[in-house]
Amino acid sequence: MSKVRVFLADDHPVVRGGLRALVDAQSDMEVVGEAGDGLATVQGVQELRPDVALMDLSMPGLGGGEATERIRQTCPEVRILALTAHEDRGYLQLLLKAGASGYILKRAAAEDLVRAIRSVAAGDVYLDPAVAGQLISGLVRRAPAGTQAPGADLSDREAEVLRLIAQGHAIKQIAADLEVSVKTIETYKARASEKMGLRSRADIVRYALRRGWLKSE
Repeated sequence: MSKVRVFLADDHPVVRGGLRALVDAQSDMEVVGEAGDGLATVQGVQELRPDVALMDLSMPGLGGGEATERIRQTCPEVRILALTAHEDRGYLQLLLKAGASGYILKRAAAEDLVRAIRSVAAGDVYLDPAVAGQLISGLVRRAPAGTQAPGADLSDREAEVLRLIAQGHAIKQIAADLEVSVKTIETYKARASEKMGLRSRADIVRYALRRGWLKSE
């Protein structure tokens, strides 16, 4: 069984050292590279093509948000997990819009970080519980009360795929559950996103909220 290949991006060498020790201690993971600034991170990820890039938000030269966007454009197969001290919803939305697959706080427990890496490597979305509620509440406030999204143009299968994605299910898992290929699910997602003008994962979540597919406490 191949290991999850992880790239570390943080401008503090001590932090990177601790992260390397934690990741390399896992039998199913290995650190394949690291960088201390955004530009070096983009270059390193493009060269090494890891499974997961653990991305600090505040780095010199090129911030984590822009680095994430560049990586997603050139290496769409690489999953980005944001690791930051910022708990503000704005930072979370910034990273999700840029294409990050997860967001975890630096104050999280070590086992939670390991779980988050495994989760995004498997194709799932991971949001730190401390900030996930902020995202949902923000999306609820942005959606006009009582407004129904124009979903008449979506087929039943397209709507089902969007709903499952918004709920955090991985593309591979959706394909297995619906007994179709991964390529078919990606096609449904692309068609539905184009019809509804959805450009990011946050857009899909916002759309799902308007349709009543998600419940917020």
